[in-house]
Amino acid sequence: MVIRKLLPEEKDVYNAAVNHPLQTWEWGNFRESLGIKVERAGLFDKNKLISAWEVYFHKVPRTNFTIGYFPKGPNPREDLIASLRDLARENNALFVKIEPDFVVRRWENHKGEITNEVVESDKYDYNSLGLSLSPKQLFDQHTFILDISKDEPSLLEGMSPKARYNIRLAQRKGIVVEHDNSPSSLTIFLKLLFNDTVKRQGFYMHDQEYFRKMWQVLEPSGIAHILLAKYKEKVLAGWMLFVWNETLYYPYGASSSQMRNLMASNLICWEAIRFGKSMGCKTFDMWGCLPPDANPRHPWYGFHRFKIGYGGKLVEFAGSWDLVINEPLYRVYNVAEKIRWKVLRLKKKGSSLLDKLLPKKES
Repeated sequence: MVIRKLLPEEKDVYNAAVNHPLQTWEWGNFRESLGIKVERAGLFDKNKLISAWEVYFHKVPRTNFTIGYFPKGPNPREDLIASLRDLARENNALFVKIEPDFVVRRWENHKGEITNEVVESDKYDYNSLGLSLSPKQLFDQHTFILDISKDEPSLLEGMSPKARYNIRLAQRKGIVVEHDNSPSSLTIFLKLLFNDTVKRQGFYMHDQEYFRKMWQVLEPSGIAHILLAKYKEKVLAGWMLFVWNETLYYPYGASSSQMRNLMASNLICWEAIRFGKSMGCKTFDMWGCLPPDANPRHPWYGFHRFKIGYGGKLVEFAGSWDLVINEPLYRVYNVAEKIRWKVLRLKKKGSSLLDKLLPKKES
């Protein structure tokens, strides 16, 4: 067995070995378009690629250091950690944040109700590999994963009664969902996302240029797709979906504040499932949710309840772990990050208060 970096001409072999869209060659190209250093490596057995991964190195502003990020790669082993450590030192990284695509627990979902007992559990010991539990995770540790290999009647039967009702209500009211990857659909989606959803929900979100660059790379490769839900030609909801390795992903969604009683979001979710089936997908990863004991007062509880209704199992990933290279500066960095996020939250609260106090402009 030998580990080495991948060459550009090995793109297809590399892609055949990775399981998640955030580990694809195309996603790496997108990150490079943002000025981020990308390193790709793989484990070979007699010239056959057994496992592959890529890690992204982000510059620490006003320093010569970087921070590595390894999202949704294979479950860490000693050889993979050794490779990441070498790449980190080569790129002068303080640490590498590792968030493996490895499920450690699963809970059943009975028509919109999560069971209390864990039905599947895998052991892992990342401390023995020299990893430290990260003080901050970037990727949601939980998500819903739905088996969409079943026929449509079975999928509908597995949903909550409310989800089925809202799907049929949207259909009766005349909502139509279209798969549209045209340039205009991206513009419509981004307008809905930034002018409505982000302002309403108070998300921290990448700018529009980020999404346009992503689309330029992922759409031609067949990874990224857009669905739009319309009522009499007015777009009420839009989803950007990823398709990779027989799995459908729902990373980004937007919806209008208008005519929410028509349940366009419920229908677009059902049509996303049908779209995934038409693309040969077997599973639907809903890209994040709250834990099984979710607090109804949590700001994202509404999204969590929405996703529960479609019947997917709730799963927990291994979480976020740091491979520390420079211990003293790693500690300094974490303190600085805590301060930065406190400042951002204060600014957000201040902005929200000003929005309430200041008079609205006349249209």
